[in-house]
Amino acid sequence: MPDIHHLLRILLHFDQYLTILLQEYGAWVYALLFLILFAETGLVIMPVLPGDSMLFICGTLAGVGVMSAPGLLGLLVTAAVLGDAVNYAVGRRWGVHLFGGRLLNVRHLDTTRRFYARHGGKTVIIARFLPVIRTFAPFVAGIAAMPYRRFLGFNLTGAILWVGGLLGAGYFLGRFPWVKSHLSLVIVAIIVVSLIPAVLAWLQQRLQPAGTPSR
Repeated sequence: MPDIHHLLRILLHFDQYLTILLQEYGAWVYALLFLILFAETGLVIMPVLPGDSMLFICGTLAGVGVMSAPGLLGLLVTAAVLGDAVNYAVGRRWGVHLFGGRLLNVRHLDTTRRFYARHGGKTVIIARFLPVIRTFAPFVAGIAAMPYRRFLGFNLTGAILWVGGLLGAGYFLGRFPWVKSHLSLVIVAIIVVSLIPAVLAWLQQRLQPAGTPSR
């Protein structure tokens, strides 16, 4: 499957592709990065975009002076906040109708609303660090009618921690020779580590005895 191989090659060598794009298109690449991060967080149908690895690589390029660290931080935090805000709005306005009542009945909706009333804030923040889940968390927060002012505060906090943390990690760690020469391995490690919580939650759900209520 050459298409999948090509996508994997781009993902694992994203720093090289990004450097070439910067040489050819300059500041327009910042707009592309904005759109990628916005789409991953704002469009519920695009959860597979490489947010974590992209942020880390951008940080490594900023660390060697190829990109602007303050510019990346401001731009990508804005993209993440706007993406979650749009996702929340779609969930709030059309979420129940999109589910068509088949996957989300009244009982599920009430349970979701109670959960977000108690744990919605930390869910929005923690979900930032979990691929796929971060795309659906704001959508579900909208469905659960989480108050927007409350959501916005946690949205902004999570975006700053996520974007700032990964950009900062790339900025400082990318200067080490070992990280530079094994960047593809580091990217794979980031992807694997970020997927571990979701995999553990899935395994817990699968191994849970039938009839046992989930927490």
